[in-house]
Amino acid sequence: MPIDTALFIFVSVRNYSDFYLNHHQISALEQFIVSARKYRPATFKDVVGQQAITNTLENAIANNHLAQALLFTGPRGVGKTTCARILAKKINQEADEIVDENEDYAFNIFELDAASNNSVDDIRNLIDQVRIAPQVGNYKVYIIDEVHMLSSAAFNAFLKTLEEPPKHAIFILATTEKHKILPTILSRCQIFDFKRITVKDIREHLVDIAKQEGITADEEALHIIAQKADGALRDALSTFDRVVSFSGENLTRAAVTENLNVLDYDTYFETTDLILENNIPQLLLSFNDILARGFDGHHYIAGLASHYRDLMVCKQPATIALLEVGDQTKKKYHEQAQKTSFNFLMQALELANECDLKYRTSRNPRLLVELCLMQMASITFDGEKKKARNFIIPASYFKSQPEQAPKNVSVESKPVSAPVQNKEQTAEKTVEPVKQPIPSQAAEPETAQEQPRVKPNLTNQSQRVSGLSLKGLRRKKEILERQTEKEVDVSKLPREAFTEIAMQAAWKEYVAKLQKKGEKILASNLETDTPTLKGTAIQIEFPNDTMRVELERAQHGLLEFLKRKLQNYDITIDITVNEAAERKYAYTTREKYEKLKDKNPDLDLLRKTFDLDI
Repeated sequence: MPIDTALFIFVSVRNYSDFYLNHHQISALEQFIVSARKYRPATFKDVVGQQAITNTLENAIANNHLAQALLFTGPRGVGKTTCARILAKKINQEADEIVDENEDYAFNIFELDAASNNSVDDIRNLIDQVRIAPQVGNYKVYIIDEVHMLSSAAFNAFLKTLEEPPKHAIFILATTEKHKILPTILSRCQIFDFKRITVKDIREHLVDIAKQEGITADEEALHIIAQKADGALRDALSTFDRVVSFSGENLTRAAVTENLNVLDYDTYFETTDLILENNIPQLLLSFNDILARGFDGHHYIAGLASHYRDLMVCKQPATIALLEVGDQTKKKYHEQAQKTSFNFLMQALELANECDLKYRTSRNPRLLVELCLMQMASITFDGEKKKARNFIIPASYFKSQPEQAPKNVSVESKPVSAPVQNKEQTAEKTVEPVKQPIPSQAAEPETAQEQPRVKPNLTNQSQRVSGLSLKGLRRKKEILERQTEKEVDVSKLPREAFTEIAMQAAWKEYVAKLQKKGEKILASNLETDTPTLKGTAIQIEFPNDTMRVELERAQHGLLEFLKRKLQNYDITIDITVNEAAERKYAYTTREKYEKLKDKNPDLDLLRKTFDLDI
């Protein structure tokens, strides 16, 4: 046996078990592919929200005007690494070549994580690799991710190569913190600043993904996910997967808000209505309910300030486009904006911003927010002369109106007999405050009378079914029953006879399919032994139990392929473990060397000549 062959066998046997085990541990986790990986763009046209950069890169490639050092910078999840991979793949393709999605020119693309390879020695190894010309394609592309993690010495060692690289080398640097990179590095690179993806672009992309996955999603639900992502498409896709796992194939706004634990638009709409009605008791009860649901008071008051900003935007039709919400929510904003005055919004914004600044330093933040809400509810109150700036409606005003408290109860308990009499009684009671010497309060009983007409609409919203309610569980059960009804009758499936040769040919075809998909270790696992046929059971033997377990986990796809190929749905796989074969592989380093030396005595001469360690 030649020396090079012996060395290859030595290295292969040495690393076979570890490499095999690690691969199958990873492949077991990759049965479910997250949307961020499943729908990763393969071309520049698929990149979302970065049209300016992608067009520039395409024109640079078409006109042979591409720089040899590129720097992609921007926030997380906006497509920096994706564009780098697409660029590395595209520059090695010929102009007239048909684009193959499975071809990735892996031998010409080198990805380096600067977070774990940040020393001078790592950069020196990189420089030594750069000198070697590519064997396939025209360029060798080096993608250095998180390049800001390199040390100062590593940056300095990289300067000369980055300024004058070989003609066949192109460097693509990616980072989220451009300010940490040395100016000498920045001056040698062509900088591309990736922007945050807009809420509209993320929402439209989520709509397309939902259609491809067969998921019915509300526009408002996807809009909330897009807002929560904060310009990062990867975060939006991760959130989308989590919400889909929670709610199933029907994605509603209620399910999204419940799963993400965010305050819905309706919360701020209801709060603003209570403030405009000067209903301080109900306002405080509403804030207590929000705290009981686990929300932070600081987050609540900041969201309320943003809500008032959105209401100011809706004051003018030309500025309604500044709202990053859905069409239905825009209508709600427009309706509530008509009820508010500009003076009220300015004072409410001032109070909310003041509370936001004092919240972190306050020893009683809840009291701070409650005082802020009471001051907001007192802005439109004209019952008394307000001399002080931070005026609050006195409690005596609400004591003089005890009928306000049972009003909500009477509306919610509408099915009680003789509702007409209750309405007449409440109407008579609400007229009494008009007799007070304050003339400006005459408009308030009218608004109080209008409340029972509006609040019954809230009962319609209670018909929404939560994913964890009894109705929701019943609906899920009905869906499962429908699915079981649609299942195919097993007795009617084909059971045609087949030979062992046909089975082995189908087995080899499936192995070739795995190799084409890149699952080479699983393919090599299936090639370990030639399968045999006993009736409809396919028997295969493995040298260790680990291989058996991993094949059992991945046998579903294999069985489905064989059943369809051979037209027999009684096929099973019988896996056995040969302990003797397992012991054959269980050598120590010294035993492996002695075994190889017996086969090729020249190997010992090679070791002694070069003084090699075992």
